[in-house]
Amino acid sequence: MLCFVLLLVGALSQLYHFSRSCLCSNMWKYKACECDKYRKGVIDGSACSSLCEKDTLYLGKCFTAKPNSQVYSGSWGDLEGVIKCQMEEAPHYDLGGDMEPRKEAATFSKPTKGTSVEKFREMIFNHLKAKVGDQANLADLATQVLSIADANKDGHISLPEARSTWALLQLNEFLLALVLQDREHTPKLLGFCGDLYVLDKVPHSPLYGISLPWIIEVWIPTGLRRSMDQWFTPSWPHKAKISIGLLELVEDIFHGTFGSFLMCDVSVTNFGYNDRHDLKVMDARYIVPEAIFQEDIRQQRCDVDEDCLYGADCLTSCDLTKHRCTPEVTRPNLAKACEALKDYILRGAPSDVSEELEKQLYACIALKGSAEQMEIEHSLILNNLKTLLWKKISHTKDS
Repeated sequence: MLCFVLLLVGALSQLYHFSRSCLCSNMWKYKACECDKYRKGVIDGSACSSLCEKDTLYLGKCFTAKPNSQVYSGSWGDLEGVIKCQMEEAPHYDLGGDMEPRKEAATFSKPTKGTSVEKFREMIFNHLKAKVGDQANLADLATQVLSIADANKDGHISLPEARSTWALLQLNEFLLALVLQDREHTPKLLGFCGDLYVLDKVPHSPLYGISLPWIIEVWIPTGLRRSMDQWFTPSWPHKAKISIGLLELVEDIFHGTFGSFLMCDVSVTNFGYNDRHDLKVMDARYIVPEAIFQEDIRQQRCDVDEDCLYGADCLTSCDLTKHRCTPEVTRPNLAKACEALKDYILRGAPSDVSEELEKQLYACIALKGSAEQMEIEHSLILNNLKTLLWKKISHTKDS
């Protein structure tokens, strides 16, 4: 029986790696296409010369799970990073897909020839306003975008640089990196070429557990999978620090500097941490601006509440009188974060905090409605959890 299981796992692994290699093989066509656009002056960016001329931007292991969105480990000179790119045009999003309007960006048709820097700034400002709402300091965010657009830092923004920046602006992950650039929770943007971009490498992922190919994962019983996950975790003080990082992320994107964001997939595979045990977002495609989420969910036709689900975790209710989804999510970010942390942080917790920690986590998981509707309770639970964890590790070197 054991031999059969080993043979099955081996066969599934071969099939998985074959399917993965087929997905990844398109990258060379994509690279050739991007470099052709670069040489023709359609796109430009700080990584283009390294990718297309010097061959110093190296594509390593492929982590792709979808044919139209590819992720690679990579190196750029002495820097280790992660390289992300979109492989093909996608139509305007709906709630069943990625909330990423890619069609306009993929053609690199905007801005048009003759557009002034001031007109480009206005385009950026209006796009950001549509994404995150009418925030008081959007002009500051637009200025940050213009600074990034000047990829070669010559004090001028060329049309290819502007088109590449506009393409990147369509991506939630790039937008979140801008919004949280002064915080430690998102990897730093190292460079870009067209809508290919390079981020800092996050050394440890997923948040906890062991990462297995999906084709093997489906054969492992849920109970055994949970046990396996718990074998591959840091020490409890380190887990506490990582958990505080996730709570701080929730804090940063709720009524943050540039509006509120919704965490629509709070699975452990979307997060990692560095050697100092600082939490890092690995995949931010499902951290979406609340303003654009609410605008689009209202247009979604529904017959039951389940029709109003985006990602794994952003669920609203169905208004049966109109057969349209309501805009308010049923659970706040904090409740979803606490649910993701529950088994992780309770296992191995010191006896003098485990009971109170469990009580606080279950109170957190029970939160319903939007965070805005329960702002005081939301803030109280978040602060209590952070204080409890910090109190236990603040006197140790792990803090």
